[in-house]
Amino acid sequence: MFNKIELTNNLRSMISLTTLKVSDKQINQLIQLLELLVKWNKAYNLTSVRDPQQMLIKHIMDSIVVSPHLQGQRLIDVGTGPGLPGLPLAILNPDKQFVLLDSLGKRLRFIRQAVLELGLKNVEFIQSRVEEYHPEEKFDVVLSRAFASLADMLNWCKHLSNENGHFLALKGQLPEQEIKNLDKQFEFIESITLQVPNLEGERCLVKVKRI
Repeated sequence: MFNKIELTNNLRSMISLTTLKVSDKQINQLIQLLELLVKWNKAYNLTSVRDPQQMLIKHIMDSIVVSPHLQGQRLIDVGTGPGLPGLPLAILNPDKQFVLLDSLGKRLRFIRQAVLELGLKNVEFIQSRVEEYHPEEKFDVVLSRAFASLADMLNWCKHLSNENGHFLALKGQLPEQEIKNLDKQFEFIESITLQVPNLEGERCLVKVKRI
């Protein structure tokens, strides 16, 4: 059962526990995105999370807490799945340009529909394997969530970053061993602990740049 009023109130209440500034319009768009995700998930199996309240925490909140840590204007969400965290972040940052990359057609069909219905002007979506995607203009931020190990992410995505760009990997627990074993062409910048209201378990953002 999708209870829009209850979900909207819950979203407002969770946002109030963070430092995020989110307008009424953006809250409505986030709930609209959630509603689309619930609807499409029944037919296309886009995510294993089924309950709208859990989706709100694990997909919407878990995505938007990254927003204060985004720098630059041009960002790519690699292995975006059904547009996470790319779509929620694009809603919160209308002044930034997002490219959402995934190799699976059904996910891109969902993203296309969401972009259309939400009226998002700052999102481009591309169906491709990451190693085969070579954009003319590189990115300020290369972002990934639940996408392989740090080593794999950097190896597959290293050609996407511009010379001042960096990589942001959204992780659970701090992957200390993965950071320790970083290839010499990369430098670990910092790890940021993310507070996601009502989420069980740890979340952190690992920031890396090419040397």
